[in-house]
Amino acid sequence: MRLPIAITAILVAFLGLSTPVISQPPIQVSQKPTSNSFALEQFKSNSRLWRQKNISNYRYEFTRSCFCFPKATEPVIIEVRNGVTTSITYKYSKHPVDTGLFEKYNTIPKLFNIIRNALIQRADNLTVQYNPTLGYPTQINIDYDKQRTDDEIFITISNLQQIK
Repeated sequence: MRLPIAITAILVAFLGLSTPVISQPPIQVSQKPTSNSFALEQFKSNSRLWRQKNISNYRYEFTRSCFCFPKATEPVIIEVRNGVTTSITYKYSKHPVDTGLFEKYNTIPKLFNIIRNALIQRADNLTVQYNPTLGYPTQINIDYDKQRTDDEIFITISNLQQIK
């Protein structure tokens, strides 16, 4: 009679060691923020600053990291004259690029549109850094939906130079 009880006790103990712990903390579910007022205020003040500087001839280095075509992630130099993109070349090879790959990013006002659209769409994560003197964005990181894979985009704008 004691043997079956001992075997049962050993089996229960063994099964207890191999099962997951039941008292784990609850899963945190992230929710989209109801108000993104700080990001909106930053956006407004920096886009206003950029417009006040009235810079229409400039060149900048643009780099994008995303789940997209490899040629779209190589660093490029974008040149704008009178507010219109005049050239986009790969930074290292100096060869012209397929302008369609950079259509949404080829001027500073278009980069502000990217930020505006992320705010309107209430992206789950939007982080923007701005140049304190001229107001243009220097880094834009967007994750539209944390539950989706491959919708993130990371943009870096550097070496902006006003040209004549």
